[in-house]
Amino acid sequence: MPDKLLRLAVPNKGSLSQAASDILSEAGYRQRNDLKRLTLTDTENGVEFFYLRPRDIALYVGEGTLDVGITGRDLLLDSGAKAEEVLPLGFGRSRFHYAAPPGTASSVADLAGRRIATSYDGVVRRHLERHGVEAAVVRLDGAVETSVQLGVADAIADVVETGSTLRNAGLEVFGEPILESEAVLVTRAGTEPPAGFEVFRRRVEGVLVARTYVMMDYDIPADRVERAVSLTPGIESPTVSPLHREGWVAVRSMVRRDRAQRVMDELYDLGARGILSTDIHACRL
Repeated sequence: MPDKLLRLAVPNKGSLSQAASDILSEAGYRQRNDLKRLTLTDTENGVEFFYLRPRDIALYVGEGTLDVGITGRDLLLDSGAKAEEVLPLGFGRSRFHYAAPPGTASSVADLAGRRIATSYDGVVRRHLERHGVEAAVVRLDGAVETSVQLGVADAIADVVETGSTLRNAGLEVFGEPILESEAVLVTRAGTEPPAGFEVFRRRVEGVLVARTYVMMDYDIPADRVERAVSLTPGIESPTVSPLHREGWVAVRSMVRRDRAQRVMDELYDLGARGILSTDIHACRL
C-alpha cells in the first residue's frame, strides 16, 4: 500500500458519472454502492475517491486540492482552471455548435455584434477571440434553446446531438464545431505527476485498450501466414506457433474490435480455420 493516497475526483452525477464508475471498476478499484456517498477510500489500491459536481472537478484539481480528476473536456476548458488534460477516456462524447434562426448566420463571423446565449461562456468567449469576433456572451444555466425566442439572445452555442431540439425551437446549426468534447483525465498544470498517478494511469489505459481490441486466434497453412499476419499485425507482433498438424501454424494477435468480424471473414477466405475472437478484460502494453 502506498504511503500517500492518490486523491481522485469523480463526477457525482450526470452522463459522465456511471461511465466513469464503470471504467474505474474495470481497472480494479472499489466504487460506491450508495449514490449519496461522496467519498470512498480504496486503501488496498492507494486511492481516495471524491464524488463531486462535474463542473467543479477541474477547479479542485487546478488548485491542488485533489490530485487527479475525471471530467469533460468542455468543462475543463470552460472552467479556466490550472488543470490540463492528460488522457482522453473515449466516453461522454459531445459536439458544440452555434445555432441561430435559419438564414441569419452562416459562419462565426456573422456573430459580430450579436448576443450569444450559452452555458459554456468560457469556451465561447475564447472561440470568438480566436476568430477575432466581438459579440456579447450571455451565460445561462440549463437549456438555452428558448433564449432566442424569448428575446434574450440572437444565437446560441450548445451541445448538438440529433439537432431535433434545435429545430423545434426554430434554430439551425451553422459553421464548424466550436469544440468536440469527451471525458478526460486531468491533473494540475505545470507540476510533476502525483505519487501513484502512473500506476493509476496504466490501469485506466489498460481498460481503454481492452475495450478497443479483441484477442483473435486462428490456424492457417504456414505458406499463407505472411498474408494472414498482414491482416492481423497486432500491436507489436503476432504470436505464431507450429501445430502438430504438419504445414499449419497457430496465430494469436490483438485486433481492433470494430474490425473483428470483417477480419474473420478475410481470414476464412484466406484459408484460416478455428478462428476465435475473445474479449480482453485488462492489459498492460
